Amino acid sequence: MSFSVANEADIASPALLLFSERIDANLRAMLAIAGGPERLWPHVKTHKLAPLVRRQIALGITKFKCATIAEAEMAAGAGASDVLLAFPCVGPNIPRLAALTRHFPAVRFAAIADDPDAVRALGGAAAVDVFVDLDCGMHRTGVEPGPRAVEVWRAIQQTPGLRAAGLHAYDGHIHDPDLATRRARCDAAFAPVLALRHHLGDVPLIAGGSPTFALHAAHADRQLSPGTTVLWDFGYGDKFPELPFAPAAVLLTRVVSRPAPDRLCLDLGYKAVASESPPPRVRLLELPDAIPVMHSEEHLVIETPRAGEFSLGACLHAIPRHICPTVALYHEAWLVENGAARERWPIPARARTLTL
Repeated sequence: MSFSVANEADIASPALLLFSERIDANLRAMLAIAGGPERLWPHVKTHKLAPLVRRQIALGITKFKCATIAEAEMAAGAGASDVLLAFPCVGPNIPRLAALTRHFPAVRFAAIADDPDAVRALGGAAAVDVFVDLDCGMHRTGVEPGPRAVEVWRAIQQTPGLRAAGLHAYDGHIHDPDLATRRARCDAAFAPVLALRHHLGDVPLIAGGSPTFALHAAHADRQLSPGTTVLWDFGYGDKFPELPFAPAAVLLTRVVSRPAPDRLCLDLGYKAVASESPPPRVRLLELPDAIPVMHSEEHLVIETPRAGEFSLGACLHAIPRHICPTVALYHEAWLVENGAARERWPIPARARTLTL
């Protein structure tokens, strides 16, 4: 598939291009792996876009995960029936979550908690579902499956206004390229989670991220929360070639300088592409073997023996290594359909606050 856009001469760079046909193919692949829309809680942090929430709702997916109150408001406003704030809700975010429940009374909101004090704080302000957030090995948030997790569960049950909705376990530390190794690590990480779940009466379990999506999908009693699958990137594409997703987000960039016979400078600095990963942070489709030699706020300098083939202002197309934080750098995205950029989609949920 070509990523050239017929009217790209009219698009200022750097720009985020979203290819509609590829998004639809990724969504179909998500549904095929899940076996149906009712099991899915796709994470909106990857795209932060109401039109993509609505596109998934049209396919029967109505439950979504998010990381911020702004993302939760965006998903609810787009028509989601269930919205899970899968990030610890503390401080002023507690009354903000309560305000969301009042503003969207038809939406079922949920939060996570890993401590009885967090449960009590939620119960003092909001009436929401609460999932016990479990640490299955990432050691970021969550409580270890065991007696302390049971204590959190009981605290939810005993707190007026809250409903104990189930368990939430994110295994973002499991991203081994070898499928057999990934499966073995996933099984080991979730053995205590499943034991706790059985102890509590086989309560609902939301499990995993994109690398383990298909592994959890093989177990019919788990609900699934992939995120990157909607847009994909080359970081996951290289590591997990068995997953049937393709990059649907491409960065349009231009040659702004030719500082040496074998060098090009592009307008793709780390204000335009996520920079937390080691170089290369993008894969240039026209120059896949180019070597990044300098990356600063507005500039990306690459080295290639083919530099002489590209004039000043020439367009190049780049797939990010990590799409989720890359989208957050753009205030809008261009939707590409049938080879042309058709409409601009604002990305307001990249902000921390919308209206509430």
